[in-house]
Amino acid sequence: MKLGEASKLRTLPEVEWAVSASPVDYLTAVRAMDARVEAIAAGAAPELVWLLQHPPLFTAGTSARAEELLDPHRLPVYRTGRGGRYTYHGPGQRVVYLMLDVKRRSGDVRAFVSALERWIISALADLGVNGETRGGRVGIWVRRPVKGEHAEDKIAAIGLRVRKWVSLHGISLNVCPDLSHYEGIVPCGIAGHGVTSLAELGVPASMEVVDNALRSAFERCFAPTTTMRGSIGAQAEIAADDRR
Repeated sequence: MKLGEASKLRTLPEVEWAVSASPVDYLTAVRAMDARVEAIAAGAAPELVWLLQHPPLFTAGTSARAEELLDPHRLPVYRTGRGGRYTYHGPGQRVVYLMLDVKRRSGDVRAFVSALERWIISALADLGVNGETRGGRVGIWVRRPVKGEHAEDKIAAIGLRVRKWVSLHGISLNVCPDLSHYEGIVPCGIAGHGVTSLAELGVPASMEVVDNALRSAFERCFAPTTTMRGSIGAQAEIAADDRR
């Protein structure tokens, strides 16, 4: 990181950092993101990074195609407003929802996505994994020479939406999920490449270790963080009750 970039990071306001210990219902998470994004856009709440896990499910982004859902009866399917196609969420996968002010950080969505990729690559490096990007394929990839000379698998997916210049949805990083569930979809619409996890790569990192790597790398790449007080999920339920 250049000296000027480090100085800029120190002047940015702290981003709240929240970790949910128990699996979070998907629609509850969406309500939480919606409420927080509105508050951030109105200047009524700080930015937030929310780490969680979901029960097993598929989500369909705005570009998802029906033929890419190979087994529609395998798991619940949720249509979502994020970009991208089909992906899987479930236990053993670290989902990171990002409610960040894109305009403040770059004003350029593509540059923001590139910064997210650099963040995940940096965190993976701390865990001993060499993550890479590929032109035309958003996400983070790892080379798999055991599968063939040019084989590579995706270890982290990115799917975003930006509303009022604030991001929502975010990143999923495979720590130790049941990878067989990916057989029910064409992951992110990309055939011909596989999906992997830290566990499959022989990295026995706990979720806590992964979370620490993500937070440390985020602070290097984006801004300082502060631990959120209270439950973002509970705040979402309160917001939902207020709208009824």
